Amino acid sequence: MTRPSGHLARRSFSRRLLAGSAAAALAPAALPAAPAVASPASASAASAASPRRARAGGEVRHMKLFAERLGDDQIGYGLEKGEATIPGPLVELVEGDTLHVELENATDVAVSLHPHGVDYDRANDGTRMNHSIVEPGAKRTYTWRTHAPGKRKDGTYRAGSAGYWHYHDHVVGTDHGTGGIRAGLYGPLVVRREGDPLPDEQLTIVFNDMTINNLPKGPDFKVTVNDRVEIVMITHGEYYHTFHVHGHRWADNRTGLLEGPGDPSRVIDNKITGPADSFGFQIIAGEEAGAGAWMYHCHVQSHSDMGMAGLLLVAKPDGTVPGHDPHH
Repeated sequence: MTRPSGHLARRSFSRRLLAGSAAAALAPAALPAAPAVASPASASAASAASPRRARAGGEVRHMKLFAERLGDDQIGYGLEKGEATIPGPLVELVEGDTLHVELENATDVAVSLHPHGVDYDRANDGTRMNHSIVEPGAKRTYTWRTHAPGKRKDGTYRAGSAGYWHYHDHVVGTDHGTGGIRAGLYGPLVVRREGDPLPDEQLTIVFNDMTINNLPKGPDFKVTVNDRVEIVMITHGEYYHTFHVHGHRWADNRTGLLEGPGDPSRVIDNKITGPADSFGFQIIAGEEAGAGAWMYHCHVQSHSDMGMAGLLLVAKPDGTVPGHDPHH
């Protein structure tokens, strides 16, 4: 069983299931058509000018997850037995899609799957209250639906499902899943709108109490200059944090991207985030900053001093990171 540093780099449900690649280690048999990842060789140079775009929604998809113990009192979700990870696999959909997730419980305690941001009925809530948990050795299929924005019958406007969300256990330890979340039963959920730009690389960063991705020190992530990088940021636990990344900025809106010169969205490089908050954004790696080692961290000073910091390593095309001493 393995625990990643959190760098999914499109090794995810979205890549195998949505892009049709069978090579990802982080779903069932691959299906065609999807938000596809641009090939790393060509995408790095071209992504900023001509990113690939999310397909139309409306597909019905299927995937399987396993919950299993990882040692050191950690528990994770995985796409295959023996491959559970913390965070769990990225799940990526487009507004209008329906997803059926079969969860198999390979642990010795009851677990569940509870999503944020998507549509579900009480049978798919993932709580004891609604009798939608998975006992040890058992399986259960959860159904998540998504929808595009539009008007209600009363004329008011209904938001769509697109956003940077997450999923987690809601039963281990307490009826709120406090023990499961602390142990690592959580993962990223991205819902796109048709036409949204697609990234070359995806990173998931979870501030969970005083850890990042359940590690005592933040993991490092390596990308290449000019890559379109998507960061999914999630907070769990008992504390409020601030997420900051050096050398890069994003728009404080749904995608992190400005839609034109008149877009009023505030451009930021630091965002306050509390328990169960999630947001995401795309950046062009090294844009206006260049290749190098760029710190990301919680900007609550005592938190970063205690290890809530890591590096976004932006490499030159030859793979080197200027000025970076991996031993420092």
